[in-house]
Amino acid sequence: MEYTGIQSQIRKNNLNSILLLVAFPLLLLAMVYAFLFFSRGSSTYNTNQVFITTIPYVITGTAVWFLIAWLMQSSLIRLATGSKPLERSENKRVYNLLENLCISNGMKMPKINLIEDDSLNAFASGLNDSNYTISLSRGIIEKLNDEELEGVIAHELSHIRHRDVRLLIISIIFVGIFSFIAEMAFRSLRFAGGSRKGSGNSQGLIILVAVAVSAVCYLISVLMRFGISRSREFMADAGSANMTHKPYALASALRKISEDPAIEAVESRDVAQLFIDNPTPSAHGFSWDNLFATHPPIQKRIELLEHFV
Repeated sequence: MEYTGIQSQIRKNNLNSILLLVAFPLLLLAMVYAFLFFSRGSSTYNTNQVFITTIPYVITGTAVWFLIAWLMQSSLIRLATGSKPLERSENKRVYNLLENLCISNGMKMPKINLIEDDSLNAFASGLNDSNYTISLSRGIIEKLNDEELEGVIAHELSHIRHRDVRLLIISIIFVGIFSFIAEMAFRSLRFAGGSRKGSGNSQGLIILVAVAVSAVCYLISVLMRFGISRSREFMADAGSANMTHKPYALASALRKISEDPAIEAVESRDVAQLFIDNPTPSAHGFSWDNLFATHPPIQKRIELLEHFV
C-alpha cells in the first residue's frame, strides 16, 4: 500500500460534500413528486401543479433540519457516543502524542474527548478547525502502548485532514432525514391498518404509496453513503503510516481493537460509521446490515499496512 495524493483526496471529499448537498435535496424532491404522482391517480398535470407549490416548503424544511443538525452536531454526537471532554491534566500522555503529531504535520490541534468504556475504539468528528474532535475510549488509552496509540490518533487526524469527517456528517444528517420520513410512513401505515375497518381504502393506498416511496429513497440514500465511505478507512490507515512512519504500530493496534471494539453507548448505525472499527456488536457477526457495511474488513486493513511502502 502506498500513500499518494493527499490534496487529491481532500479535493475529492470537498467535491463529494458539495454533491451530497445537492443530491440529497434532489432525491427528497423526487420522493415528493413520486408520492404525488402515484397518490393522485397518475394525473401528470395535477401532479406538476401541486409539486410546484410544495417545492419551497420541502426546500425550507430540509434547510431548517440541516441547519439545526449542523449547528448541534457536536452535542448530538457526544450524546450518541457517551463522550465527554478530556482535560490535559487528566491524561498528559494522550495530549503529548496528539500535540507532537499536530506540530510535525502543521495541523491545528483538535479537541480530545473520552468515552468511558473499557472496549477499544476511537473516532474523529467535527466540521471545521473550531470543533474538530478526536474521541478515544478509556480502553484504547489504557490497553495500547505509545506507538499503537500514536498510530490510532494519527489515523483519526488523517480523517480530519482528508475532510472525511465533514463528508460523513453531511451524509449522516441527510440519511437521518430520510430515515425519519420512512419511519413516519411506516407508523402511519400501522396506524391506518389498526383503525380502518373495511373503509378508507383510498387513504390506506396513499399511505402504502408513501411507505414504498420513502423506503426506496431511504435505500438509495444509504447506498449513496455506502459508496462514499468504505475507502476512507484505507486512506486514513495510509495517512497514519505516513505521519508516524510506523505502519506496524497501527496494524498491531487494529488487531487489539478487533478483539473488543463494541462501545455500549453507541446504538446508531449512522454514528457507528465514524469509528475506526464498527462499535456495534451486530457488526461482528452475520447480519443483513453487513452487506452494506461502511467499514472494510479489519484483517484486510492489517494486511495492507504490513505491506505499506
